[in-house]
Amino acid sequence: MKQHRNLILFALMLLLVPLAGEPKFHPFTGDLASFRVSFGSPLFLLFLLWLRNVPFVVSGFSVGLAVTIFRIFLDLWTTTISFSTSLGLHGPTFFYYLTYAACFHIPKFNAALYNKALQIAGWSILAEIAASIAELTMTSIYASSDFNITLSVLIKISAIAFLRCFFILSFFFLTQIYQAETRANHEHQQKQHMLLLISNLYEEVIQLNKSQKNAEAVTLNCYKIYENLQDQATIIDPTKLASEILSIAGQVHEIKKDNQRIYAGLRQLTNNRELKDYMPTTALVDLIIESNRKYAKALQKEITFTSHVDPQLPALHVYTVLSLVNNLVANAVEAIEKSGTIELHFTKMADMIKIQISDTGIGISPQKVPLLFKPGYTTKFDSIGNPSTGVGLAYVKHLTEELHGNIIVTVEDKTSFLLSIPLLNLKG
Repeated sequence: MKQHRNLILFALMLLLVPLAGEPKFHPFTGDLASFRVSFGSPLFLLFLLWLRNVPFVVSGFSVGLAVTIFRIFLDLWTTTISFSTSLGLHGPTFFYYLTYAACFHIPKFNAALYNKALQIAGWSILAEIAASIAELTMTSIYASSDFNITLSVLIKISAIAFLRCFFILSFFFLTQIYQAETRANHEHQQKQHMLLLISNLYEEVIQLNKSQKNAEAVTLNCYKIYENLQDQATIIDPTKLASEILSIAGQVHEIKKDNQRIYAGLRQLTNNRELKDYMPTTALVDLIIESNRKYAKALQKEITFTSHVDPQLPALHVYTVLSLVNNLVANAVEAIEKSGTIELHFTKMADMIKIQISDTGIGISPQKVPLLFKPGYTTKFDSIGNPSTGVGLAYVKHLTEELHGNIIVTVEDKTSFLLSIPLLNLKG
């Protein structure tokens, strides 16, 4: 974008500076009568200040050549003088612009110097004087006359330099002030927007925390019912069971209402962008990594995430993939003590998708691998010693099998979960 802007400015400079040089007056007489004072050099100074990424000497050479060619063309078109005569009259102008730009190259202007008005003004006046002397010298050489820099000549070109630089630098720094004020106003508006956004997000976090606790209670209650139904020695009271299921339904309904409120709030914060059911696999993996990177940061863990996504994979069903992979990646985050790595591989093999999640966590002993997918089995405990519900991996296995796939665990150098699922059941 910046390079495109510089090209446009450079082209405008080559076009406008020669044109600006035509309204003019001649401060000297005799052999130096061709020396002119015009708006060309002030405009050239303005372009030099704008074109910060173009070497000054390149700008000076190009503009000097463009101005000289333009003036010779005007002479040949509007008068009867010869090319050699016109070249003698306007050739020195090339050295004016080249010297002017070369003077700006000497101090090696940087971003900090652009904000120092007096230094730019002083150097602009010196560059103008040096360039004028260079042009007058070349004019006298072409005219084969003796040229001496007298005090009156020096005073005259210095006064012209001061006036021209004063007006153009006043314009330049007024535009700089305007741009600075515009940026400050824009940043102020952004900060206000961010404060409002953070305030609204804080409200959603409170709602989400409540919904999470309800979800944990529902999970625990469901697991207790599951245990009672599995225990053949327990006598099931249909009335009590119905009451417990109704209570769970009420909790789930409360979670649904909380999620609707959270969803509505987040939709408003994200400018009501439509959430799609299917996403490109790369974007989906990025979403999983980003959300779990935040989860790792919340747990104060330094975890490096890497991913490899087969470019042949189509868009996948968002909620199904998140249900499967987020569970496994979140488990990997929790399995890493302080720091480690998590790798995600999404590969297409014939009509199957292979999803592999590997981590460098504390690992699992081979003897415990068969127990991993048993409902209620867990190796995780919270900060006060309460065990997890142990239904996450059981749910992942159940959902994978519902999709006619399978899941394999390996615990050699790293703990890896490999899901193989028919691609037809995940793609749009």
